[in-house]
Amino acid sequence: MRVESDLKLGFSDVLIRPKRSNLKSRSQVELRRTYKFLHSGVEWTGVPVIAANMDTTGTFETASVLARYGLLTAIHKHYDSAQWGPFLSQHGDDIYQHVMVSTGTSDVDFEKLTRIISDYPRISFICIDVANGYAESFVAHVKRVRGAFHDKTIIAGNVVTGEMVEELILSGADVVKVGIGSGSVCTTRVKAGVGYPQLSAVIECADAAHGLGGRIISDGGCNCPGDVAKAFGGGADFVMLGGMFAGHAESGGQLTEHDGKEYKMFYGMSSSTAMNRHSGGVASYRAAEGKTVEVPYRGPIEDTVREILGGVRSACTYVGASALRELSKRTTFVRVREQENRVFS
Repeated sequence: MRVESDLKLGFSDVLIRPKRSNLKSRSQVELRRTYKFLHSGVEWTGVPVIAANMDTTGTFETASVLARYGLLTAIHKHYDSAQWGPFLSQHGDDIYQHVMVSTGTSDVDFEKLTRIISDYPRISFICIDVANGYAESFVAHVKRVRGAFHDKTIIAGNVVTGEMVEELILSGADVVKVGIGSGSVCTTRVKAGVGYPQLSAVIECADAAHGLGGRIISDGGCNCPGDVAKAFGGGADFVMLGGMFAGHAESGGQLTEHDGKEYKMFYGMSSSTAMNRHSGGVASYRAAEGKTVEVPYRGPIEDTVREILGGVRSACTYVGASALRELSKRTTFVRVREQENRVFS
């Protein structure tokens, strides 16, 4: 047993310090990034915000809207190949640059992934998603997917430490998903006592990935547009959002009504709700590590997209970053004991 005494920070522990800026308007800020990925060699340009691959957020309906703004959607893995066809046929060639096909690590998952990629070879991104990216079997599966799909950009996760980021990149991942226990409907920190404050994880993992030419996604912990800006300021190349994209018309989840107000169901993919729906229930050897909640219905997701992007643009103007790519270089975090005045909250 050992104890690390270095302070680790989440998004709520800091604010971004403003700096002198010559920008006259938020409209001057360029949010698009261009990346060339290490292993696939693919060059991508877009706004690096991703809807999470949960079946309540990573839907075809969400992807249709987000793609119009240049954002990505990690489509949840419970669509079959036949369902992908009608969705892709509704869009032009550009849609292939704004969706990821998600997969797990079982042989069944690999066969399904192979079928989808075979049917729709222009899909560029594969997201290999597990709760615990530290297993040797996960690393082996990343190598297997890289061997089968040389020209695809592979996302792998989740992990929270630099050494594991490096191992996954060296094993074939182009992008590593960072975050354990920080999601709004994740209970891993309570059930397992495992996790890592998200901002520190992003800072440390970004440093490790960039040293090898890889990229990271900050996955989890964002409750507001300011947190998205902090994730980018900490060095994240992409930011993945679940709870912030839940509860919309395009989101999955059952719509209910209580006392004249509408709600949509939102749940973690390790929750009993998700496992009952997709896996025949919670296995006897494990505990559910996710919440099931009802989110107030929020209408069209387009309004939330504009709010998030507007917040990030505003952060850039406060530190004098004319483009998102400059934000991390111009970010200084200050530790705080409060985020906002909540007298009227």
